[in-house]
Amino acid sequence: MYALVEILGKQYKVVEGDTIQVDLVNQEAGAKLEYNSVLALVGEDGAKFGAPYVDGAKVVATVVEDIKGEKIKVYKFHRRKGYRRTQGHREKYSLIKIEQIAK
Repeated sequence: MYALVEILGKQYKVVEGDTIQVDLVNQEAGAKLEYNSVLALVGEDGAKFGAPYVDGAKVVATVVEDIKGEKIKVYKFHRRKGYRRTQGHREKYSLIKIEQIAK
């Protein structure tokens, strides 16, 4: 069984026991999260699709840790003008473990 769930404005396909990387959630490690914005449930008994969300469905997750993503280098350049700018950036993410998908 898997579910399509909306977390912080983005959609993820989740299965019980999976660990997924989402945008930073302002919670301590070990905190329980509950998402009611389930877009679809697919299992052995068929599929349910919401309009926009499936009634009574929820996903329970636990925050594992906060991590930083890959370093992104931004380089701006205008030829023949002597203009060069370099800037770096690392996005912060949270790892969450899917504990339960409830119907």
